[in-house]
Amino acid sequence: MQKPSLPKGTRDFGPVQMARRNYILDTIKETFQLFGYQQIETPAMENLSTLTGKYGDEGDQLLFKILNSGDFLKEVTPADLAIGAKSVLSKVAEKGLRYDLTVPFARYVAMNRNELSFPFKRYQIQPVWRADRPQKGRYREFYQCDADVVGTDSLLCEAEIILMIRQVFSKLGLKDYSIKINNRKILTGIAEAIGAEGKEGPLCVAIDKLDKIGWQKVQEELLERGFDGSSLSLLAPLVGLSSGVKERAAFLTTFLKDSPTGLQGVQELEEVFSLLEKMGTSLDHIEFDSMLARGLSYYTGAIFEVKVHGVSIGSVSGGGRYDNLTGVFGLPGVPGVGFSFGVDRVYDVMEELDLFPKGSQASTQLLLAHFDEAGFTYALSLLAKLRQAGIKTELYPDLTKLKKQLELASKKEIPFVGICGDEEIASGTLALKNLVTGEQELLTLDAVIAKLTAIG
Repeated sequence: MQKPSLPKGTRDFGPVQMARRNYILDTIKETFQLFGYQQIETPAMENLSTLTGKYGDEGDQLLFKILNSGDFLKEVTPADLAIGAKSVLSKVAEKGLRYDLTVPFARYVAMNRNELSFPFKRYQIQPVWRADRPQKGRYREFYQCDADVVGTDSLLCEAEIILMIRQVFSKLGLKDYSIKINNRKILTGIAEAIGAEGKEGPLCVAIDKLDKIGWQKVQEELLERGFDGSSLSLLAPLVGLSSGVKERAAFLTTFLKDSPTGLQGVQELEEVFSLLEKMGTSLDHIEFDSMLARGLSYYTGAIFEVKVHGVSIGSVSGGGRYDNLTGVFGLPGVPGVGFSFGVDRVYDVMEELDLFPKGSQASTQLLLAHFDEAGFTYALSLLAKLRQAGIKTELYPDLTKLKKQLELASKKEIPFVGICGDEEIASGTLALKNLVTGEQELLTLDAVIAKLTAIG
């Protein structure tokens, strides 16, 4: 007999996990909708031509490819095999599982350009797949919760991304976190300021590891990548800047004084901070990190990364401005900015910090219990009325001891049991037992409905 198993990096979700996941997802959805975002969905699979070349070489390696149906090897020749995987791939696989939600969204916008009203604000909550090495907080199948705006270059969008992140975290009870923000133009300016113009790519690959390997190791890597000692000396003052958001902006204005591109990046972030203050909100949890580098192959402006402190999980959210992305699908000149919550990582963080509300997995409010066939029949007559009133109700389906029925309610964290005995049948009432307090009272059906409705 085959032992059942799961592919590495994937998971089942039981009732408790699903209830907690829905708690997170509902919080995120409500926030997206509050800010005017509309929901869409795209297929799990996309043409490989849509996906490849959008995430850099590493991203292309992590794409799950789908073999063509039927005899997928029929077009492959010995010459193709001799050339290698790249020659074979185009003949055996035309589609792949989506790697993220941003590229499919850009494809969607390009295909539906005539039906959409711009600026177009969309959110999307669906699974994505990456052939990554599974580890804690990193899965091969996981959900992303994206919110993007296309058709405007207004920095109000960046400011509202920060507000949405803070709103979601506040509702979820996450208090100790930082929203790191930088600008792609600043990274270009830094390369120019340290005498390494045009080398921001390798520069960013190295400094992106600063949190993981430290400044000493980053310097060693930069030297290996061809940067000289003078460039490292010029770069050093940017490492470990501990001053506030506005002080960092002022420092960079001086540091990048000879780089128009870099100064534009600083000015854009200063406008984001100004917009937040004009909306009457603070700059709490915002960290201006001039060394933050991510999404270098497609981000062109602001870059976001969110980390919760005191946990073993990495970043739980990130995003940025990608003004040129839709251009590859034949729709140039459409600016865009967006971000994504990694719901699986948010879940792991909340579980590690024990932040899920107690009883959040309980979906049923009331279990109708009985002693015999007469009690079962009486409960049947109540069931539809309770559900029509919006009370989430179950009826224990088997004739068994009351103790066993109460045990089921306790295991499922159902807060109330309605006992249907001879007295209740005769008086047309229900013995409502609170499993949390142990209190039991005899109530009419209308009184039961009123009580449970008030509790919610």
